[in-house]
Amino acid sequence: MWALLVLIGAASVSAHLQDLSFDGQKVFRVIPQNDEQVEILNFLASIMEVDFWQPDSVTLVRPKMQVDFRIEAEKSFDVEDLLKESGMEYQVLIDNLQAALDAQFDSKARTASHNYEKYNDWDTIAAWTAGIAAQNPDLVSRSVIGETYEGRPMYLLKMGKSGPNKKAIFMDCGFHAREWISPAFCQWFVKEAVETYGKDTVMTTLLDKLDFYVLPVVNIDGYIYTWTNDRMWRKTRSKNAGSICIGTDPNRNFDAGWCTTGASNSPCAATYCGSAPESEKETKALADFIREHLSTIKAYLTIHSYSQLLLFPYSYTYSLPSDYQELNSIASAASKELASLYNTKYTYGPGAKTIYPAAGGSDDWAYDQGIKYSFTFELRDTGRYGFLLPESQIKPTCEETLLAVKYIANYVLEHLY
Repeated sequence: MWALLVLIGAASVSAHLQDLSFDGQKVFRVIPQNDEQVEILNFLASIMEVDFWQPDSVTLVRPKMQVDFRIEAEKSFDVEDLLKESGMEYQVLIDNLQAALDAQFDSKARTASHNYEKYNDWDTIAAWTAGIAAQNPDLVSRSVIGETYEGRPMYLLKMGKSGPNKKAIFMDCGFHAREWISPAFCQWFVKEAVETYGKDTVMTTLLDKLDFYVLPVVNIDGYIYTWTNDRMWRKTRSKNAGSICIGTDPNRNFDAGWCTTGASNSPCAATYCGSAPESEKETKALADFIREHLSTIKAYLTIHSYSQLLLFPYSYTYSLPSDYQELNSIASAASKELASLYNTKYTYGPGAKTIYPAAGGSDDWAYDQGIKYSFTFELRDTGRYGFLLPESQIKPTCEETLLAVKYIANYVLEHLY
């Protein structure tokens, strides 16, 4: 078997995804049963380009863990042979990534304009933020909280009826560039708020009594890059001193156990923590805004994909937060709400214990700033489509997630501190 590995490795010097057609690329799911099988995956990752989808780094792989990863076309048969020979349990989740990529765009609404049931590119989203604020001046306002590495404005929408001393909930989407369902949810949430205000009693009460800050896309440069160059890009697009590798993982870039566990100090890694906490202009802008509004922001919600999880602190340590009981019961009830619509099952709990340890995340950081109600959503699915969730699932995904978000927001309103 090791001879096979060496052969695969020898052929592996080809440049990474130059043509960026994903034709013939495969996504495998394996469940290593023991340390030796984990070691095989580590070796594989050391000799070729392996894009880990779940968990997001080979360093986090443990026996009995479900592992999803992507392999370039010309290596996929070798890898499959290797998995067979090692006796590792595996399945091919996606047989041809290009076909899955094309199949994402299955929405009937193929308009050039903004549409809530399809994936919108950044220019469309940016124009939408201006439009929704202009059309709903008594409910929505738009501001710029900073700019990205490539100089784009980071638009923030503030939603709610104006009133004295209002507390707020901060929600962001689009941390990781390839998680397209995430920005789709932020847009959906804003749409639901403006359309159901005055009709839906819960939403009306929420907007009367709370403000919502919604950052539709955190990692704008990366998001654009997934539309123009590489659909599978994850990080920011900043240059790294002394390296040809681009970008930092913005969700490993916060000052919460920074770069201690589940994050890499190698600029080429998908989970690169950056040169320092808040080294990225995007994370710094977000953190600065929250610090400036700490007296009013009472909840922090960050939306990711995929795996159907509702997580709360901590991810950078196995220690439980002091508010564990309360956060766990909220997550339990919110997951139940979410499942009530389409029976979508979510797993919930503290990040490190529920999935794997990961330092430098925005939810842990927000919690440590004193924002008690801090949650991370990992939206659909559990791997059948992974990051390439078809547009036909945007509506059901957003509808069910909205139920959980409204539940949490209502809970926060009733338990202000």
